[in-house]
Amino acid sequence: MVNLSNIRITSFRPSWLPASLEADILRLDQLHPEISGNKWFKLKHNISVAQSKQEGILTFGGPYSNHIAATAAACRLANIPCTGIIRGEEHALELNHTLQTAANNGMRLEFISRTEYREKKHLFHYPGYHIIPEGGHNAEGARGCEEILHLLPTAHYTHILCAAGTGTTLAGLINSALPTQEVIGIPVLKGARFLEQEVAMLLHPGINTKWKLLYDFHYGGYGRTSPALINFMNSLNRETGLPTDIIYTGKLLMAFHELCTQPAFPANSRILLIHTGGLQGNLSLPSDVLMF
Repeated sequence: MVNLSNIRITSFRPSWLPASLEADILRLDQLHPEISGNKWFKLKHNISVAQSKQEGILTFGGPYSNHIAATAAACRLANIPCTGIIRGEEHALELNHTLQTAANNGMRLEFISRTEYREKKHLFHYPGYHIIPEGGHNAEGARGCEEILHLLPTAHYTHILCAAGTGTTLAGLINSALPTQEVIGIPVLKGARFLEQEVAMLLHPGINTKWKLLYDFHYGGYGRTSPALINFMNSLNRETGLPTDIIYTGKLLMAFHELCTQPAFPANSRILLIHTGGLQGNLSLPSDVLMF
C-alpha cells in the first residue's frame, strides 16, 4: 500500500544551526502522496483490526484534518468502508480541499455540532465499525509509530524532536527510543498540558527513556498562522529546499530554531527532527502565501 523505501534521512544545516550541533531530518513526508508521514503508521494496525473483524472504520476530525484525509485514502486502498465525523455544521462548511479529497476517496462525511462532537453520542449509529479516535490516538496508532525509529539507523542521535497534536506519534517514539536518547515533543495546541497524560497512557510499563513536552511553541494555537511563521517557512525553504506545513512541521522547525539560539542543546548533540508530513494542510492558504 505504501513504499517504505521512499523514506530517508537528510542532513539539515541551515545557516542558523550552531557549528557544535549536528541535525538531520527523517522525511516521513516522502512516504505517500496522500497517506503522508506519521499518518500511515498510526493507521496501519487500525486497518488490520478493521479488516480482520469489523465492518468498516469510523473516525473523527476537524474540517482541515490530515488524519481524515489520510484515513479516507488508506481505506480506499484497503477496500474498507469508512465514515468521518466532522466537527462543525455542514451548512457552515464548504467542502474544502481536505474534505473534498476525503469524499473523493469514498469517505462518508457526517457533520455534527461541536457539542455533539464532544459528547460523541453518535457512536451508537455505527455498530460493528472499528473506531479510531481523533488523530489515530489509540494503542494501535502508537504501536505503528514505534516502527518509525527502526526504519533507518537512528541509534546515534542524542535527541529526537517531533511536533505533537494528540501525542500518539510521540508516544511511539518514546516507546522505541533508546534510554540514552531524549525525545522532545512540540505541542501545536495552545494550553495542551493534558498531553502529558495522553502520552503517558500509551507508554509501555517500565519505559525509562527521557522525554518532555515544550509548551511555548504553539505560535497562537492549532491551525493558527502568523507572518513570522510564514516568513520562517519561506526562508527555510529558500535556504534548504525543505517544504514544511503550517500546522505541524513549520512550528517544529521554528521551535528548533529558537531552541538553538537559547541554547538548549549541549555541544556535540546529534538531533533527529521528524518530518511528519501533513503538507496538504497548506492548501488552506491562498496560493501566493507560501513560495513552495
